Amino acid sequence: MIDEVQRLPEILNEVHRLIEGRGIRFLLTGSSARKLRRGGVNLLGGRARTRHLHPLTYRELGSRFELGRAIARGLLPSIYFSDDPDADLEAYAGAYLQQEILAEGATRNVPAFSRFLRVAAACNATVVNFTAVASDAQVPRTTVYEYFDILRDTLVLHAVPAWTRSSARKPLVSPKYYFFDVGVASWLQGRPVRKGTPEFGAAFETWLLHELVCHRDYAGGAPVSHWRSASGYEVDFVLGDHTAIEVKAKENVGPRELRGLAALAEERPIKHALCISLDPRPRRVGGVRILPYGEFLDALWGGALDV
Repeated sequence: MIDEVQRLPEILNEVHRLIEGRGIRFLLTGSSARKLRRGGVNLLGGRARTRHLHPLTYRELGSRFELGRAIARGLLPSIYFSDDPDADLEAYAGAYLQQEILAEGATRNVPAFSRFLRVAAACNATVVNFTAVASDAQVPRTTVYEYFDILRDTLVLHAVPAWTRSSARKPLVSPKYYFFDVGVASWLQGRPVRKGTPEFGAAFETWLLHELVCHRDYAGGAPVSHWRSASGYEVDFVLGDHTAIEVKAKENVGPRELRGLAALAEERPIKHALCISLDPRPRRVGGVRILPYGEFLDALWGGALDV
């Protein structure tokens, strides 16, 4: 087993030789493929499988899962179970995370990147306006594009692509960006997440994306995208070409909040329209199924949902 393999890319030549000559099996781990992809190194084509490891999931935690704790702390194991999560989040997001990215050699302007990181966190769960980010972070727009690439390459950000197969309404094509962990995003934003606030809604959405991405990577689930029409309709997530999901961090979701789902449900490829919420029990509003988040995730991880 070799950890942080990206820090010495040349070792992959030796790994290749030992695989071919002696049949040795390796487990290679790392937090970034940036140097490997850009360094012209041996990527072990045909000899290695790529797997992603994520923070803890609802299924892994089982009876130890608490929504309030997951939203406030995030799901990095050492922080979720910490007796001082604020200090650990500060150590991780405030020091370790930035140092890891600087160690990649991708940027040496520490103050500029630090400003950008906090502005990027404020854009979590949105379609990013790069011009506005550049202005707020006081860096050139071209640098903002580069910094977002760095965050994706170091697995800090998920870029959720746009679903563009709608025909009745013209779709927009920009991706939405989400931090890999809701606790890290909240700490970088510098504000506590409390139920009933707009921050809680974005955090709840970020956490649910984490579950969908984990299901995709661990259980062979459908790819995740989002939909936004030129006329202003939005749906948080689209799984494959068949399931549309709207996320609402509230109880008693009403028809007005399901207009995006209703609009997308008119598209022929969409088979299921779901709203995942804090509602205490499942119900239907028109053609939309409203599911409590726990019931949805039990069914998703249990293979009982046709998604």
